[in-house]
Amino acid sequence: MTFYILKLVVMLPLIGLLIYGSLWLYRKYQPATMMRQNSNILNIVEVLPIGVNNKLAVVDFEGRKILLSVTRNGVAKIDTKNAD
Repeated sequence: MTFYILKLVVMLPLIGLLIYGSLWLYRKYQPATMMRQNSNILNIVEVLPIGVNNKLAVVDFEGRKILLSVTRNGVAKIDTKNAD
């Protein structure tokens, strides 16, 4: 019985540290933040999910705002507006 309690006392903090470490790594190396690069030519202004597999994205490209539809099958341009 004491061996079981000793294993529990050792393993519980170890599992807690593993969970904390994995969450910290996920937050640090999150895919969304890795995609954001400092670029003067192309910037993602906003992304709006409109379903499970569909998103609308506004992209600023060389002074033009482009509305894109992002689906599982690909990306399609919906509209373009010159930024004034």
